[in-house]
Amino acid sequence: MSWFRRKDKNIQTENSDKKDIKEGLWVKCPSCRQILYKAELMQSNNVCYKCGYHFRIPAASYVDLLLDKDGRHQHFHGIKPLDPLKFKAQKKYSDQITAAQQKTGHNEAVQVYEGLIFEKPIVVAVMDFSFIGGSMGSAVGELLAKSADLAREKKMPLIIVSASGGARMMEGAYSLMQMAKTSAKLSQLADAKIPYISIMTDPTTGGVTASFAMLGDVNIAEPGALIGFAGQRVIKQTIGADLPEGFQRAEFLLEKGFLDLIVPRDELKKQVAEILDILHAKA
Repeated sequence: MSWFRRKDKNIQTENSDKKDIKEGLWVKCPSCRQILYKAELMQSNNVCYKCGYHFRIPAASYVDLLLDKDGRHQHFHGIKPLDPLKFKAQKKYSDQITAAQQKTGHNEAVQVYEGLIFEKPIVVAVMDFSFIGGSMGSAVGELLAKSADLAREKKMPLIIVSASGGARMMEGAYSLMQMAKTSAKLSQLADAKIPYISIMTDPTTGGVTASFAMLGDVNIAEPGALIGFAGQRVIKQTIGADLPEGFQRAEFLLEKGFLDLIVPRDELKKQVAEILDILHAKA
């Protein structure tokens, strides 16, 4: 009622008394709906400091999160996607590639690094969802295959951080072949008794989930991450029934045995290092 009383009494506030809030300083949490100060959110690794919701972060942030500052080196950054089918829908696939490269500053949706985790050598491949939804095309499959080869040749553990909408439809069967290719390379890594840890972030779906993302010696997910193959709407229409609460979220998958651990982002590096120590001790 106070607003109506102000209107009836013709009470007005001078514009000079109003405080302007700069755009981009605040973020609303999709989970708890709290308004968060962006600078504080970034200090907490983009995890809501009210409810623990994990915001999506770029691939480079996972590289910084997992690897020591010194001794890191990027590999295979010259590998670029092609357009074998000359695919065209509303936009040309070639134009989408160019736009994604300009937006992210990278040639593809995966970055591969050799580095150290608490001074122990490791190979890390990180998917970037902002590059055409982290979709898996031929170049993505090649980058992941090469990362597995690098880990095997140098006898270093491999970590793949997944964030993807699945196979890249613009490359058709070329994209689907990457499921078999990456799985075969990880099989070679397993034969060499070199540890592979899969970290699934929000979202990890489609052909990525159906191949390398679920093939880790240890499968880890971030809290609340969406992980699945087909979309919920497709599944619901197919089976003709409502889906259980929390379906395809990390907590649901952990309960059903599809995951080994759910690890908050702040604890990820420490947990991975401890797991690698255990796997090395058993090797």
